[in-house]
Amino acid sequence: MRHRRNRYKIRRRRASRPGGSSLNFTGKKKGISKAAVKTAAVWAAQLALVIGLAAVIVYFFGVRVPVVGQSMAGTLESGDTVLVNRFVYRMFNPKQNDIIVFLPNGNEKSYYYIKRVIATPGDTVQIKDGRVYVNDEPFEEKIENPYVENALLAEEPIVVGEDEYFVLGDNRGNSEDSRYANIGNVKKEHILGKAWFIASPWENFGFLK
Repeated sequence: MRHRRNRYKIRRRRASRPGGSSLNFTGKKKGISKAAVKTAAVWAAQLALVIGLAAVIVYFFGVRVPVVGQSMAGTLESGDTVLVNRFVYRMFNPKQNDIIVFLPNGNEKSYYYIKRVIATPGDTVQIKDGRVYVNDEPFEEKIENPYVENALLAEEPIVVGEDEYFVLGDNRGNSEDSRYANIGNVKKEHILGKAWFIASPWENFGFLK
């Protein structure tokens, strides 16, 4: 008799629960796999590297400067846009025949000037009989018409100071450059960088020599 009562109680307990089974509120939570976290981290690192590299390239090699005027005619024309290498002169100094981009006397209100380096620190430059001489030797020109009609300041020997550069435009008859007192020798700290590529217009597209 007692055995039957116990079985009856057990049935009542089971009947009081839906479905006759006990409830379980401790369901398992799905976790994020370590492999997925690792993949996401690698992807984020690669993306950051690409973005950082692109920013560096744009900053050092993608600065665009318009050519104003005809002082570099024959090499650059007014309206051309050049890309400037800002990195090279952090590692090396400008050398003869480099085409540099600078602010005259560091004047931030001026547009950028673009000229060719003729003489470097310690050199002596002079223009005699329409020719450019550096350290009493004819300058090795890279332009077709190097004749200089007006020597101006360079009529007398000019010694280029430390961290300074004597520059001329390739169009010597129409260039405001180191021959003029208001320009003079260009200090390295005022040089933005080296002009290395013509970005536009398309017909002039290409590297500078």
